[in-house]
Amino acid sequence: MSLQFGRGQHFDGQQALRLAKQTFDIEADAILGLKQRLDAEFARAVEMMLAVRGRVVVMGMGKSGHIGRKIAATLASTGTPALFVHPAEASHGDLGMIQPDDLVLAISNSGESEELMVILPVLKRLGTPLVAITGNLESALAQHAQVRLDASVAKEACPLNLAPTASTTAQLAMGDALAVALLDARGFRAEDFARSHPGGALGRKLLTHVSDVMRSGDSVPCVHLDTGFFDLMREMGAKGLGASAVVDDTRQLRGIFTDGDLRRLIEKGVDLRAAKARDVMHTNPHTIAADALAVEAAELMELHQITSVLIVDAQGRLMGAINSNDLMRAKVI
Repeated sequence: MSLQFGRGQHFDGQQALRLAKQTFDIEADAILGLKQRLDAEFARAVEMMLAVRGRVVVMGMGKSGHIGRKIAATLASTGTPALFVHPAEASHGDLGMIQPDDLVLAISNSGESEELMVILPVLKRLGTPLVAITGNLESALAQHAQVRLDASVAKEACPLNLAPTASTTAQLAMGDALAVALLDARGFRAEDFARSHPGGALGRKLLTHVSDVMRSGDSVPCVHLDTGFFDLMREMGAKGLGASAVVDDTRQLRGIFTDGDLRRLIEKGVDLRAAKARDVMHTNPHTIAADALAVEAAELMELHQITSVLIVDAQGRLMGAINSNDLMRAKVI
């Protein structure tokens, strides 16, 4: 399909698809090229970044700067203190943000960005280590760096071979590879990631405990073993959990009675008028500890196809209850 626009422009849908596929091929080849050229320099870069007592300061101009911001954010969220400093702003005062204990990760495809060249001598005087991600290992940036990471590409995906496309993809992939190697070397865990993402879905899943969202006290439906059936039903109706715990005199959990149990008893035609809680409950209900992750409660419910779980302490005493609605309100599920 070809559409005509103003100023002699036209849109060819097939041409757009062809160029998109070509872009994917070129950028995939660029990343595979990085893999083939990866050597001990990469390990040296990771070692230096692990050893730094300050922060990793990422710098880059233009499109490399945009990539640098993302790399700095990825490093910071995976256990490596990092920030982005714009090279042009650095030469007008922001260079004071960089300290000798820091490490600079400079990104430039050409390796000759004027704004970076201006501050390289200052970094040398400070004694700040320099790692370069560049497409030109003969450049001034590469010559100043203690470690040079080759991010060169055969060509850009841009049909004019001008707009940074494959080169920025290669830079981003190299930055991601550094972040992954660093988080592994630091023993960074999912829980650590969650602590830096408390507002996200992963943070809620890994930081929210059962105790944070469970029902406790009078909000927990609970009856004694000898409670009559109608009082049991009143307790269930008043608390709205669809179930009731059954405990003994020491509050030890002895069983549970649920809406499903009631339905099955009615289907069997059981006379419930004289029944006690101990007669209708089922023993060994599924339980969980208050310090367990809320997501574990969700997994327990899914595994056993139930909608509520009781919380007990180490001695088996009833502490609370939680159901799927509680977990949904907490955005755990």
